[in-house]
Amino acid sequence: MNLFIHTLFQDPVYYFSWIGVVAFSICVHEYAHAATAYRFGDDTAALLGHLSLNPAVQMGPTSLVMLALIGIAWGQVPVNEGRLRGRLQRTLVAAAGPISNLALSMLFALVSVVLSLMRLEGEAADIIQRLFLIGALVNGVLFVLNMLPVPILDGWKVYAHFVPPMRYMNPQMANQISWFVLIAIFVTPFGAVIWKGGGAISEMFFRFWHMLLSPLFGSFS
Repeated sequence: MNLFIHTLFQDPVYYFSWIGVVAFSICVHEYAHAATAYRFGDDTAALLGHLSLNPAVQMGPTSLVMLALIGIAWGQVPVNEGRLRGRLQRTLVAAAGPISNLALSMLFALVSVVLSLMRLEGEAADIIQRLFLIGALVNGVLFVLNMLPVPILDGWKVYAHFVPPMRYMNPQMANQISWFVLIAIFVTPFGAVIWKGGGAISEMFFRFWHMLLSPLFGSFS
């Protein structure tokens, strides 16, 4: 099995683009959790430095090493739900991360479409265009992944707001289900479904921005 780090020697531009986009996107995701919790009165994450985009804080050494080696990483923001008022605030804190990825996918797609319509040429333009294409896709995938109804992912808390039995699952069972699903994502075709879902989201944004902006750029040609 080839590790992702081998891409460094095969396609260094893609390797560093992926590393940069994934790290940035995870940091924004975790910042959104921390900022929303802080807005609602829980300063736990803020006191630990999570109101920043610092990968060392938001991701940690192990996650950063895994990102460099296999291209996959994670982040975690501590939230004291006891300091949040009611289920709605807890739901909004959980939803803030995936929503930030959805917004980033839309933004990356916007810049990518603008660059495409400007018809810039040259190696630097190609590299920048590729970076934003990767950004739109990565954030689409992060949105789909994090919105899965898996106990350790944000989607579980979001759906639990509407499905009461999800709030009372045995912690041990929740942990077992989480690991089962995560393993399934990486060793079965289920992972490809998540990837296609993220791709569909980014493609939707590409089409939207192209449809919206093409007439504008056409008027300048």
